Amino acid sequence: MQLGSLGFEVADLATWDQFFTGVLGLVGVGDGRYRNDDHAWRFQLTEGPAEDLAFVGWEFTDDELDAALARLRAAGHDVNEADPEVRGVRRRFVMLDPAGIPIELSAGPAMASEPFKSPVVPRGFVADELGVGHLVLSTVDKDASVRFYIELLGVKLSDHIVTEFFGHKVDLSFFHVNARHHSVAFGGPQKKRLHHFMLEARTMDDVGLAFDRALRGGVRIFQTIGRHPNDRMFSFYAFTPSGFQFEFGWGGREVDDDTWEPQTYGQISEWGHHPIAALTGKR
Repeated sequence: MQLGSLGFEVADLATWDQFFTGVLGLVGVGDGRYRNDDHAWRFQLTEGPAEDLAFVGWEFTDDELDAALARLRAAGHDVNEADPEVRGVRRRFVMLDPAGIPIELSAGPAMASEPFKSPVVPRGFVADELGVGHLVLSTVDKDASVRFYIELLGVKLSDHIVTEFFGHKVDLSFFHVNARHHSVAFGGPQKKRLHHFMLEARTMDDVGLAFDRALRGGVRIFQTIGRHPNDRMFSFYAFTPSGFQFEFGWGGREVDDDTWEPQTYGQISEWGHHPIAALTGKR
């Protein structure tokens, strides 16, 4: 299982194209689709007013997909088979999670005919068998979302962060589906369906170069470069053209289920990740 794809409904496709390719280093393949590894595509942009997450695609093996579908249907969830060609997969099922976020369960993704190569991130991203990256989803009822993803989709707890951050209470739970420390995390309600998505570069320098591109491109930085205590990610946060955030990082730790012991951390970051608004008084 892995985080297979992300879809966003955005008002300005041209601005997002420049952001995806010029700042993040993704590669466009047409029809609003973009790559960050050897999958045929990982991100889908559609034009519309929502300025938000449109869907989350979870990729399974056939056996694990069958098992997840059986658990979902036994629990009374409305999960429907959908046209696989729309996403370029062999099998596809759609439903809503407890927060009302559209999720898609699929197997058999199309792979690209050429290896991934980005003009601005030449060393590429940590993706492929680990999935796109990660995302932090908004929840209406965090406990309900956590139960759904653990008991029915099969995610596993990595750890928690419970603290106060510049006057805001933080209660985050992080979950893995493969060796990546977390593919999804849950906090409280957000203005958008997600707080942020993350891309992991293969070198520390690529984080610095992305930070420079963001500054030169007029991207609004939210948090300075820092390192998290739980996944060890060296990263920064900034705003996408639609107002939700992205994290660009390097050095995320991996999980071995045979030895991993979840714990609770009392801080967001070991150092850095200072919100620009808190430092400057400007929003």
